[in-house]
Amino acid sequence: MIDPVVLAQALIRADSVTPARGAVFDVLEAALVPLGFAVDRFVSGEAPDGPVENLLAVRGDGPRHLAFAGHVDVVPAGDGWTGSPCSGEVRGDLLYGRGAVDMKGAVAAFVAAASRNDAVRDGGTLSLIITGDEEGPATYGTVAVMERMAARGIVPDLCLVGEPTSVARLGDMVKIGRRGSVNIWIDVPGRQGHVAYPHLADNPIPRLIAILAEIEAVILDEGTDWFQPSNIEVTDLAVGNTAHNVIPAKASARLSIRFNDRHRGEDLIARIRKIAHSHADNAVVSGRVSGEAFLTKPGAFSTLLSDAIVAATGILPELSTTGGTSDARFLSKLCPVVEFGLINATMHKIDEAVAVADLRTLTDIYDSVITRALR
Repeated sequence: MIDPVVLAQALIRADSVTPARGAVFDVLEAALVPLGFAVDRFVSGEAPDGPVENLLAVRGDGPRHLAFAGHVDVVPAGDGWTGSPCSGEVRGDLLYGRGAVDMKGAVAAFVAAASRNDAVRDGGTLSLIITGDEEGPATYGTVAVMERMAARGIVPDLCLVGEPTSVARLGDMVKIGRRGSVNIWIDVPGRQGHVAYPHLADNPIPRLIAILAEIEAVILDEGTDWFQPSNIEVTDLAVGNTAHNVIPAKASARLSIRFNDRHRGEDLIARIRKIAHSHADNAVVSGRVSGEAFLTKPGAFSTLLSDAIVAATGILPELSTTGGTSDARFLSKLCPVVEFGLINATMHKIDEAVAVADLRTLTDIYDSVITRALR
């Protein structure tokens, strides 16, 4: 049986700033193969968003299939750590290192749970969907693994994503959905000229101000039973004019919209474009949908997971859709998806750390989920 702390240490010591390749996957493969997993490692994509290494591991061929999804890439460590960010050092009750919480710790816990669980031999299938690019653009990460799965006819019944969802105590929150995310760029052309001769120029700034004023007044919705209200935020304004006596040739803005399941990303882009063109018919509006909103309505899967959490911790988790996006936005197209993992207080921070006891308890919970899902 695998010790989750020892495996988490080995994963942390394999430096894997996104996009991750190589050593961290070597560690994971070395842990999975002796457990009977067939491991498929592959590299996808080209610059600028690639290449990215991914891993798909499958054990068993029974009718009930539980997938675990996660990532082994991490954000850059930054300066100011008490020790080395790749030390995997245990000090007191805590395991330190970049990725300890987000989310090498959860990956280690699930592999450790699989090492001691024989539910697959009773007629189930267990798989791990692991990417090296969740913290980056995610262009060639989980989506590429899903394409690989489709080509092989692999379709899970349930998918558990090990993102750090707990807030104050391990087990206090499970994510059953996420808001969607879209970024939109608005460029308003003008005609450059001298400020003393405005009739010979065309200032784009007043038109951009009018566009943003109308957008600011938009109320997308009042929220739903499971989602908070959608919101539009202006995240950048740019003119690029360094001269005080020149009317600029262009004015630009960037928006970020986080939206619930009442909306679709492309529809929101079209709505912003319509507003922009009502004030500047030559405005150029482009957008990129990072992910659509999704909801796995409370039911058998969330109950199964909640029961496992209660049994291990005595805590009944809150079902939530708060927070940013995760790769669950892609996986929700495959099957019902929920997210559950460690306490997220130190993720992406200096001296990121996880309680050793929480790693072991998370392993117990994942072990119970495997049993409940496959038997």
